[in-house]
Amino acid sequence: MTEPSFQRILGFDFGTKRIGVASAQAITGNASPLTPIPARDGIPDWDRLDALLREWTPEALVVGLPLNMDDTESTLSHLARKFARRMVARYRLPVFMCDERLSSHSARGLLMEVQDRRKGKLPSLDSTAAVFIAEAWLADPQRLAP
Repeated sequence: MTEPSFQRILGFDFGTKRIGVASAQAITGNASPLTPIPARDGIPDWDRLDALLREWTPEALVVGLPLNMDDTESTLSHLARKFARRMVARYRLPVFMCDERLSSHSARGLLMEVQDRRKGKLPSLDSTAAVFIAEAWLADPQRLAP
């Protein structure tokens, strides 16, 4: 049986104050950061999220799962899973969980490197982490989080 092929996805870096978002294309394997979605205690601004999905018309959604380095789950892991379940119920799209360990660390390093090269506004750390999540999933859709 072959894996389903999705051309347009949105990747999410779940957070309790902000949810990073990235749009990604399977044909290039690349993602771009979008404006993060504000959240209050992990509850996203659903109106902004609804508008985002209408605008980008993704075929699938990928939510980063923040596992500890020893593969155990944290409180944030459980909240990210809850967010993913709510997305499934609300949007009726396939939602995949992707191991996101070190995505924020990688994003922070990349943004520091970019900041050294240019002046001006940088993309959000949260949405840059979502880029790493989306691109990791596109590179290896089999690498789903448990």
